[in-house]
Amino acid sequence: MSLVIKGVRPYGEGEPVDIRVEHGVIAEIGADLTADETFDARGAVALPGFVDLHTHLREPGREDTETIETGSRAAALGGYTAVFAMANTDPVADNAVVVEHVWRRGREVGLVDVHPVGAVTVGLKGEKLAELGTMANSIANVRVFSDDGLCVADPLIMRRALEYTKAIDAVIAQHAEEPRLTVGAQAHEGETAARLGLAGWPAVAEEAIVARDCLLARHVGARLHVCHVSTTGTVDVLRWAKERGTQVSAEVTPHHLLLDDSRLTSYDPVNKVNPPLRAQTDAAALRQALADGVVDCVATDHAPHAPQDKDCEWSAARPGMLGLQTALSIVVKTMVEPGLLDWRGVARVMSERPAEIAGLPDQGRPIAVGEPATLALVDPDARWTVEGAALASIAGNTPYEGMELPAAVVATVLRGRFTARDGKVG
Repeated sequence: MSLVIKGVRPYGEGEPVDIRVEHGVIAEIGADLTADETFDARGAVALPGFVDLHTHLREPGREDTETIETGSRAAALGGYTAVFAMANTDPVADNAVVVEHVWRRGREVGLVDVHPVGAVTVGLKGEKLAELGTMANSIANVRVFSDDGLCVADPLIMRRALEYTKAIDAVIAQHAEEPRLTVGAQAHEGETAARLGLAGWPAVAEEAIVARDCLLARHVGARLHVCHVSTTGTVDVLRWAKERGTQVSAEVTPHHLLLDDSRLTSYDPVNKVNPPLRAQTDAAALRQALADGVVDCVATDHAPHAPQDKDCEWSAARPGMLGLQTALSIVVKTMVEPGLLDWRGVARVMSERPAEIAGLPDQGRPIAVGEPATLALVDPDARWTVEGAALASIAGNTPYEGMELPAAVVATVLRGRFTARDGKVG
């Protein structure tokens, strides 16, 4: 069946147009188009479907907090058409059996393209390289490897991983944290942590690893991706490395764009995250770096947790927060409303650039005739209030509870098929 999406503005530019879709491909863009099915999206901005390089779907092992199905539902409702599922599952995704399971489950659910991330080291222990080649050659076709949640701290292991991934045209996504500098750390090292009596987490713990790994990547000639950048110093290191031709990319989370360590005064563990919420000056530097392209893209670090892992004292709580259904709105609030990005810029940081980094040829494509009909349709004028219990994830640990946010996804289309519309999946 053919489909016409009525009255959208691609990238928020120009007059509204209709988009006709046939066989999963954009067949025509124009006025007064007809088809077997019509979807009235008048007033919506059409963007390429979003790509999340950093999602925790928790399956296998912690299906009490999230599954590939529930995480896919949250992703589709948030405008995502592809997500990368991190390797810190139980068992760890450090071999072909686990990554193929994740890939198959994603295909069975069919709401988003689920791409498993392979672990860099066996068991995330940082001691021995995992089966990178086997995972790359599996049906999952793994091309992103990460020990996220833990840092590949040994420089020799990191160098070998970069050499290996260079040979198979893959990328290492590093969780940058020098573990010897963060023993017992609970909050960003600064005035707030000192006042609250929380052990400090120094910015240099991140910056030192980013600097080391940029040098290693430059030496090897390999690609490096830095996960969840959180400090001004890391931005400076990335700018320095990129100016010298280092093949490094970086992501920032929505929560590091919006929130800062002043939120910690309540001691509410919903605000506990790794890396921690930093100072207001860091958040401002991250917003500018994203606008300038020093930081390449937005990634959610969607991290569901069970109530017992969040409804407890701060020191015992697990770090992480939900992000898939709120990411677009946070980007609009922090980047579009202040004029740092326009809608084409949103497409760049949430779709085009992450697809390029991960090597996805059919995601992040232009909205043009002959291209895949993989789209996020956004109401730019909507306002909505976040309720954790109403989100699609099993867990409800959102730091935005009760917050009114701008913009809403009205529909998500994956290769010509609706995966979400009007707040419902499918």
